[in-house]
Amino acid sequence: MAQRSIRDRVHEIIFEADTPEGKAFDVSLLLLICFSILVVMLESSEDWNQTYGTAFYYIEWLLTIIFTVEYVLRLWVTIRPWSYALSFYGIVDILAILPSYLSLLVPNSQYFLIIRILRLMRIFRIFKLGQYLSEGDQLGRAIISSRNKILVFLFAVTILVIIIGSVMYLIEGGSNDGFSSIPRAVYWAIVTITTVGYGDITPQTKIGQFLSAVVMILGYAIIAVPTGIVTSEMVAGKDKSHQLSTQSCRYCSREGHSADAVFCKYCGGRLNE
Repeated sequence: MAQRSIRDRVHEIIFEADTPEGKAFDVSLLLLICFSILVVMLESSEDWNQTYGTAFYYIEWLLTIIFTVEYVLRLWVTIRPWSYALSFYGIVDILAILPSYLSLLVPNSQYFLIIRILRLMRIFRIFKLGQYLSEGDQLGRAIISSRNKILVFLFAVTILVIIIGSVMYLIEGGSNDGFSSIPRAVYWAIVTITTVGYGDITPQTKIGQFLSAVVMILGYAIIAVPTGIVTSEMVAGKDKSHQLSTQSCRYCSREGHSADAVFCKYCGGRLNE
């Protein structure tokens, strides 16, 4: 019973931010993550690495050990460890520590530790910005609802850039080395219609320049289409906002529960035991 009580207490500190201890733990963890990312970035610099390479090495291993202990504790306090291990944060956590151990076998793999920046997403839970998680869910639902429209839009744009590229090849192909083939012309059409404009390929003829101007203007209209599609779905499927807690289910490790929730809305497990 005492062991269960300790696990409950550790779970509350590690997974939740409703208590001062939980918030202090998460803020400290974020600071360590930021520091670790800074070390990895500085270590990639040849000048910094020559001067402080040894210090970076020991600091990185110290942080890796701390993050490893943290990951093991998260598995220990979760009733169903695999639920956490296979969750988004569980996968990010293991990916954040694996590169250090892989670096013993594969040189320079430690630079993949930059993936730790994904762990900073916990800031949404730490500072109780639950409304942003709710808005994120709403945006995700809107994108899923509009996926068919977006696919049709992308298909239409694909056909359009092929047509434009082919026309530009006919116009510029004989007098401009840049438009040496239809694929190269299609590449130019994609770069132009998306308003990126690298400038590595430019039309030289009057007709080609006129078509280029038309494509540039058309690009602004095309960019607005997917935005309008997603926005309309968000308006149509807008839910009433409700306050979310930072509480994490001990069974499936998922978050996003209402502040007054008693059971997990994902697995049905009891939140407060």
